[in-house]
Amino acid sequence: MKKLDAETQVELEAAAFRRLVAHLRQRTDVQNIDLMNLAGFCRNCLSNWMADAARERSIELSKDEARELVYGMPYKEWQARYQTEATPEQAASFAARKHHDN
Repeated sequence: MKKLDAETQVELEAAAFRRLVAHLRQRTDVQNIDLMNLAGFCRNCLSNWMADAARERSIELSKDEARELVYGMPYKEWQARYQTEATPEQAASFAARKHHDN
């Protein structure tokens, strides 16, 4: 494997993250519960990780601000536009996974 200098690695990671966020903004048909059931993380997790990274650097970034960076709009607006009620199957899968993870 090619050795990258730290700056280049950070730049590549940042570019990949931006592409992931852009992809998730386009895929409004994919619900957070789908992401959680399949991958164990969702848009809210990404925003929480971003807020954690900011806090580690003594940068104030509220939960709502972090979510807006990931969703591309206020979270409440995204919910109103795109969020659907979880199906019984989605909810059961989520509950089973949460139980399994504990």
